[in-house]
Amino acid sequence: MRFQDPQFFSLLWLVPALLVFLIAARRRHVRAEEQLVGRTLLPKLVVGEAGGRHVLKAFLILAGVLLAILAVCRPQSEDRLGAVTVKRTGVDIIIALDTSASMLAEDIKPNRLARAKQEITGLLDRLRGDRVGLVAFSGESFVQCPLTLDYGAARVFLEEFDTNLIPEPGTAIGAAVSTASGAFVREETQYKVLVVMTDGEDHEGEPVKMARKAADAGIRIFTIGFGRTDGEPIPLRDQEGNLLGFKKDKQGNIVMSRLNEGVLQEIALVTGGKYYRATAGGVELDRIYDEISKLEKKEIKSRILTAYKDWFQIPLALAFLLLVLEFALADRKSVRRTWGGRFE
Repeated sequence: MRFQDPQFFSLLWLVPALLVFLIAARRRHVRAEEQLVGRTLLPKLVVGEAGGRHVLKAFLILAGVLLAILAVCRPQSEDRLGAVTVKRTGVDIIIALDTSASMLAEDIKPNRLARAKQEITGLLDRLRGDRVGLVAFSGESFVQCPLTLDYGAARVFLEEFDTNLIPEPGTAIGAAVSTASGAFVREETQYKVLVVMTDGEDHEGEPVKMARKAADAGIRIFTIGFGRTDGEPIPLRDQEGNLLGFKKDKQGNIVMSRLNEGVLQEIALVTGGKYYRATAGGVELDRIYDEISKLEKKEIKSRILTAYKDWFQIPLALAFLLLVLEFALADRKSVRRTWGGRFE
């Protein structure tokens, strides 16, 4: 047995506070009656009143409040017998996704970024035993999701990818490769795959140099290029998706985002990976997964955490029942007397 929200045990101070209040209220009530009719006449005028009835009503209130606090703390029991360690075989895969504004170009429908996210979702559906991580990059890069076997969690992180995720503009592929390389287990010299998904317009660094360092660390890089080599304008849309125009440079010229296949091909080549150009069918990641399936796999240990079942419904129902019973319980006993004359 455990409590999901034990911090609410701090509300237990309400029980003694309520007890003090009920005792004080009862004494004040008795004093008021005595002052009104006198202590001698009070037992004759207040018919059927018994101290035991008030004690019972106070007990029901206190027990109801105590059970309600217990319910708020969410008691739980183990649904399975402890945590289980599961061994799997696979490789570590990190996907670095370009979130720069150029990925909004619509030469691939609905746009480059949305298409890339769809392909990543498809890859997550196919993974079996491989750990996966996510890196977001534009002018800067960071690990959005560290390596995990929880593909559901990876999907949640993937949903957060958009062009507003990183405020720094640009496309720093080299920095993304460096960030992703640091997210792998450094002691291992194999079982590491990096998938870079971008339009290839690197404006910030030396991606090929970073790729060579990654290759020295045993990382194989696969690249997927999005867009057209002859360029595509970057649309600007409002919150409803209506087209407002196209992105322009400082001179007022429409910016054309062009796919740079050369740099992506070289990054893949120096690490022993492959380059693929994104297509409407979205088969690129399937092909990469087929390549990954051929690689030597390592044994990965993962822990299946214990599942817990909630039991707050029972104390909550008992608390409600006790408070209803207290409300229905009269302060005085029902007394039936037979008329014995005026001088009884």
